[in-house]
Amino acid sequence: MTRAARLDDTFAALADPTRRAVVALLRDEPRRASDVADALSMSRPAMSRHLRVLRKAGLVEEEALDDDARVRIYRLRRKPFSELRTWLDEVESFWADQLDAFKAHAEARARRRS
Repeated sequence: MTRAARLDDTFAALADPTRRAVVALLRDEPRRASDVADALSMSRPAMSRHLRVLRKAGLVEEEALDDDARVRIYRLRRKPFSELRTWLDEVESFWADQLDAFKAHAEARARRRS
């Protein structure tokens, strides 16, 4: 999968406010799916759908507990968020360069008028 496709998946998954709330909860610590559902006052089936989207986008990973295979612990994955940060840094750099060029142009025009 290309970087662009991975970013598309990341943005699509994070477009939903509930999934962003899940990410915010998982930033603190890994959690059981039921704990995430309870924290967000959601039904377990609804939370399962949101977690599935986040998992398919690669933003979270799940792990079964050794003593109870029915329980899944969810945690954030670092790589997709690092790729997102890299993309944001590139966009920010582009706009910083554009603004610097505009500032230089405006200052040069002001000096010529003086």
